[in-house]
Amino acid sequence: MKRKGLYFLIALALGGVGAVHAQDNTAAAAGSSTSAPAWPNGFDDRWYVAPTLGGYYNDTDRNTHSRQIFYGISVGKFISPNVSVELFADRTSRDADTATFGQGNKWSSNNYGVSARYFFGDWNSWRPYLMGGIMGSYHINPVNDGWDPAVQAGAGLSKTITDSVDFRVEAAYRYDYDDKTQPARNGYGDWYLGFSLVARIGSVPAPAAAPAPAPAPVAPDCSKQFRNGVNLCDNKCPDLPEGTIVGPDGCPVHVVIDLKGVNFKFDRPKKGETNIEPTLAEPSSDSLAILDQAVDTLKRYPQVKVMVAGYTDSVGTPAYNQGLSERRAQIVYNYLTSHGIDASRLEGPVGHGENDPIDSNKTKSGQARNRRTELQVQQ
Repeated sequence: MKRKGLYFLIALALGGVGAVHAQDNTAAAAGSSTSAPAWPNGFDDRWYVAPTLGGYYNDTDRNTHSRQIFYGISVGKFISPNVSVELFADRTSRDADTATFGQGNKWSSNNYGVSARYFFGDWNSWRPYLMGGIMGSYHINPVNDGWDPAVQAGAGLSKTITDSVDFRVEAAYRYDYDDKTQPARNGYGDWYLGFSLVARIGSVPAPAAAPAPAPAPVAPDCSKQFRNGVNLCDNKCPDLPEGTIVGPDGCPVHVVIDLKGVNFKFDRPKKGETNIEPTLAEPSSDSLAILDQAVDTLKRYPQVKVMVAGYTDSVGTPAYNQGLSERRAQIVYNYLTSHGIDASRLEGPVGHGENDPIDSNKTKSGQARNRRTELQVQQ
């Protein structure tokens, strides 16, 4: 590499750094958004140039002055959030020892290679990294001009200055397999300390736009939309078919209306008797309380329908008991309708006579239990 050409590349890169820095400042002044840029791959994968300047500490076996200026330039990009790959070129020019090489001689090395860096930590903080690389080294000196392989390894620190500029400092060891300049030597190990400005090429994408808020759901008209008698504002099970027995929340319930304890006196009610209280077994208040509970249950579940059925004990003829059971069903039917239960929700009344006893008719207590009326829920 010609020295003037390398100077030109470094000057061009430094000019690009200044332009990018100015662009970042202009963008910062134009907007105050603190949202992260929307990088397509999730990280900043723009190409960058990195001019480098530093000091070179030469292997004493080179028989040159131990410290020289080192300069170069790199082009690279990140291939993942933590890994970058670079192509680089750099130059070192050494003053040779006059005792070995004569008066006014130079030993220069132009290096061309590829390196990779692995970074640790958050992008916006100081990020330590490890570096490794391989290259071809072209040496020029009074004895020989030619190419040699070389390798390098090192570590450094990088810090983001703006959205498009980083600063980094790097220390590395480089081994040059030059075995031609001094036949008694098979290679040289040098150290360098370099300082770089990393200037990314291209614009920074705008931050990702916040998602538009979802439109508010349209509230149902609770005064018009019902399912199973429950308005849709309160209905937690709106998909049930019409006619399902549901609770106040619109979800299905199994309703049982038990009139156990509502028993009639023997041979009551008489024909034409309409007042239920005198027909009930003592204490009649207990039976009335059970009937009122049944009324309350039917009012809480307005879609429930019931069959009103009456029964007798086995005393008397079947024909007489059939009529008596019908009168018992009728008087309970009338009690329900007089307390606000619509007749459309009541089936019957029907009498079953002495059929379907729930206890033995051979005892007085069994006969008393068989003199009853049932509300049979129609599921």
